Amino acid sequence: MAADVRIGMIDGDGIGPEIVPVAVAVAGAAAARVGLDVEWVPLSMGQSAIANHGDPLPEQTVAALDGLDCWVLGPHDSAGYPEEFRGRLTPGAIIRKRYGLYANLRPARAYPGVRAVRPDIDLLIVRENSEGLYADRNMAVGSGEFMPTPDVALAVGVITRAASERIARIAFEQAQTRRGRVTVVHKANVLAMTTGLFRDACFDIAREFPDVAVDEQHVDAMAAQLVRRAGDFDVVVTENLFGDILSDLAAELAGSLGLAASINASDVKAMAQAAHGAAPDIAGQDRANPVALIESTAMLFDWWARRFDDERGREVASLMRTALGDALSAGEATPDLGGSVGTAEFGRRILARIAAT
Repeated sequence: MAADVRIGMIDGDGIGPEIVPVAVAVAGAAAARVGLDVEWVPLSMGQSAIANHGDPLPEQTVAALDGLDCWVLGPHDSAGYPEEFRGRLTPGAIIRKRYGLYANLRPARAYPGVRAVRPDIDLLIVRENSEGLYADRNMAVGSGEFMPTPDVALAVGVITRAASERIARIAFEQAQTRRGRVTVVHKANVLAMTTGLFRDACFDIAREFPDVAVDEQHVDAMAAQLVRRAGDFDVVVTENLFGDILSDLAAELAGSLGLAASINASDVKAMAQAAHGAAPDIAGQDRANPVALIESTAMLFDWWARRFDDERGREVASLMRTALGDALSAGEATPDLGGSVGTAEFGRRILARIAAT
């Protein structure tokens, strides 16, 4: 009998082989509690894939992803790959472009029991993920950076109405499930045509959501306002580069980049991927923080529930978040959060809480 859902699991590099199994085990236990049958599909990426297949993203991994709706992706350490692979797109970038994962959702909220700069923060940054100033995303062929001379470098930024309206609609839909407010972040006072187009497209979409309040901020002012009054913001929608920067700031205000969850999604496929990197300096030491990837995986089940209209996905996500929050509230945390619990033991304690529900 076929499983209800098949989900790819890709350990990746650095701390990936430690945190991905924890997130998968937690999700699997929660799924079993609500009667959702999950088949986990192990796939290869990164250093291990180079060793075994001669490529950080082997063809067999891509072929398997073609047949899946969603997957959990561990971090990659492309800087540590052999020289021949360093000039190429990273595995994550290849996956994102191949499947058109245009929406990057990055929540930031303070957990009870975790020291935060802004204990009132509870927001969602909705980041446009397919264009902007990133050189790997704004050309059909080649890079969006140029050097006409060795001493002059140029970068092309791309903003389109279609992509801006598409991400704005995601932001307003998300706000309807939260506190009903969207803040559009731009720099239209300087980048009038590009981020001005983004702003205007977002406000055009706002008319479709009369139940959602909308306001705007310049990106520099937004950075300051996050520090001053993060608790006043609900959903923040912005272009690619601004979203990347603001989401890292928001994560630190919430307590740590180790809490920074995210999913990358299109309308038909989604990837859970924590916002932090591979942390090779602590790999294999049982010190890695799996919180961000656990929350990312919970977000993946929320996405699956919406995509297939199956309430069990939301129940899985809720169980995962409750157990995670209870553990952190009890002071059970990895060393980066001031605790003394190892990665594997942290996972076992969350599993025990799920089993006790």
